Amino acid sequence: MDKTEIKSRQEISLLVRSFYAKVRLDTVIGHFFNETIQDWEEHLEKLTDFWETNLLFVKKYKGNPMREHLAVDQRFEPGINFEHFNRWLSLWTSTIDELFEGELAEVAKARAANIATVIFRKIAVARALRS
Repeated sequence: MDKTEIKSRQEISLLVRSFYAKVRLDTVIGHFFNETIQDWEEHLEKLTDFWETNLLFVKKYKGNPMREHLAVDQRFEPGINFEHFNRWLSLWTSTIDELFEGELAEVAKARAANIATVIFRKIAVARALRS
């Protein structure tokens, strides 16, 4: 498959859908998503909105990713750990590398790494406050 640049919602949707196809089958993190998400189409559209907002600066996303991740962490025992975030990031990066090239592809990888780091730290703080 020829790689293209991320230029529009269409490419972002392809990225999000390709990524979550992998996530849903993944033995390390798939259960978090498969046991939490009730409406996959709604979720995919929301995440496409999220990444369109983050990459193309089109203000479509409405939500609170931190609240959602904190709720998922509380729902599962033992919760989300560093290995899970690394796996998520690895799948995201490999999906981008398979499909895309260019500046926004690199930005998408960097932003995902930043997001994973921030969410993981906030989960750790929230756990410390609960105990």
